[in-house]
Amino acid sequence: MQEIYLEVTKQLVQINTIKIQPSNPFTWASGWKAPIYCDNRKVLSYPEARTFIRDQFVKIIQEKYPQAEVIAGVATGAIAHGMLVAQELGLPFIYVRSKPKGHGLENLIEGDLKAGDKVVVIEDLVSTGVSSLKAAEAISNFGGEVLGMLAIFTYNFPVAKENFENLGIELTTLSRYKTLLEVALESGDIKESDLESLNQWRQDPANWGK
Repeated sequence: MQEIYLEVTKQLVQINTIKIQPSNPFTWASGWKAPIYCDNRKVLSYPEARTFIRDQFVKIIQEKYPQAEVIAGVATGAIAHGMLVAQELGLPFIYVRSKPKGHGLENLIEGDLKAGDKVVVIEDLVSTGVSSLKAAEAISNFGGEVLGMLAIFTYNFPVAKENFENLGIELTTLSRYKTLLEVALESGDIKESDLESLNQWRQDPANWGK
């Protein structure tokens, strides 16, 4: 996977989906201060990167989960990516909302999912893993069998690793924080002196910068 980590990370940085600003942190919706911001929705605007990422997801599913019967996207960031993968594999597609729709049928899962269906979940970004795993739980509660989850990028937070292990769901990503730091250091976007602070943030993001 190291070659995939490197290639995907370089493409994400090149199209500015990931920004690193250790001296001028971002504020996330959670209120956390963070030296990094990742917006994988931008990938959809770049056909070369979009296709490469789709093809890597497809290859992983064919190798690890050949029994997959349904592809699921996590709303909203992974809906398009999941649809591209499902289309390429010729499989049904569903997506999971963060909460039930407030009108009509009030669906949490959109699309047709049958009890016993074997599902691979596509996510665009994993931070703590809480929202991603809620989507997987929704599929399981409906009767689907979650084979695993694939994501474009992970911050590699220890809490995320713990959350996925607790639910017994395998997470495979195309890019990761460690590789991002390697690429950013090589390109000059960060300095050696930034690494200690950047690694401290990954270990304890909730308290970093306080």
